[in-house]
Amino acid sequence: MLTATYTLVALSVEQANVRLSLLSFQKYVQSTFVRQQSITLSQLEYACETLERLYQACHWRKIELYLIPALREATEQANQLLDELSRLNQNALAMIRRLQKELDSANARSEEQVTEICEAIEAFCGALLQRLEKEEKELFAMARAVISGEAWFAIANQFLAHDAEMVEARRVQCAKPALPVKDGRSTVEARRALEAVREEPENVLPMPELRYHRRQHSAHRAAAE
Repeated sequence: MLTATYTLVALSVEQANVRLSLLSFQKYVQSTFVRQQSITLSQLEYACETLERLYQACHWRKIELYLIPALREATEQANQLLDELSRLNQNALAMIRRLQKELDSANARSEEQVTEICEAIEAFCGALLQRLEKEEKELFAMARAVISGEAWFAIANQFLAHDAEMVEARRVQCAKPALPVKDGRSTVEARRALEAVREEPENVLPMPELRYHRRQHSAHRAAAE
């Protein structure tokens, strides 16, 4: 069962990275938004974009792509647990949509609304942190018990292929020529874009249900400014 052990260790590292990102943003909100009497449009937009990125990072982990499908195939006993994990995902997604509705209104946000926004962010982080904990305490134990040795080898091979694809994708991205910039503002925007790419988790892919709202951000920002 060495392959199973190594695979679960790799997943635990992935879990730790996502948990650290959630806790870091949670701490940021507690140290900034909570102390404010109002929240700006740019801050709310930043919060929405960060929650989307965190949601994607959680959704596109290797545990979702490879371990859970193998567990579904191995046993029906996992169905209840997987339904609970899915419910936590839906709770987190509901908080993103709640904040997106707030973003649709360019009105000034009162202290009461700031409290509601902070509570939504807290609920989002809480749901995904609870999911991570259930995965580590329950899902991993069940997977070790019911997934066969051959299936573990297949999962490990999928991990290797996945990592190779990510390395190649980063190599292609780094090889692309930099776009020319014409003014100071463009330089700042280009630098921010590059930093966003570098900070993006390796396995993040765009989520269709979240992309539509993001295209509206520039219009909201223009209306507010």
